[in-house]
Amino acid sequence: MSDAAPEQYRVSPNDILRFLLEIFAVLTLGIWGFTAWPLPWPGALIGIGAPLLAILLWGLFRSPKAVFRIDPFGKAVVEIVVMGSAALAWWQLGQPIVAAVFAVVATISGIISGRKEFA
Repeated sequence: MSDAAPEQYRVSPNDILRFLLEIFAVLTLGIWGFTAWPLPWPGALIGIGAPLLAILLWGLFRSPKAVFRIDPFGKAVVEIVVMGSAALAWWQLGQPIVAAVFAVVATISGIISGRKEFA
């Protein structure tokens, strides 16, 4: 038997905020797809495809158990694409305050998380 205890991961308030931001971004992309584009096509395709693409990108490159391990710069690029797309979606939907608040909160949370990864 090994004496090495498994490493405990501690969930921080920023981790919870980041999870909520991810969920909000995915829901935002779905709302944007269904409301900003004509239904049934391409609205339904974009309303389903945009969130799925965001989930796929996040799962492959950015999640804690990502399929592909990339450097922090690559992780930041993926995060900027997903979160920036959600902010731009709110802007296009005519909600600049929601877009700005989301962008600022996501940016601050991302900076905090990025600094933690480099430590």
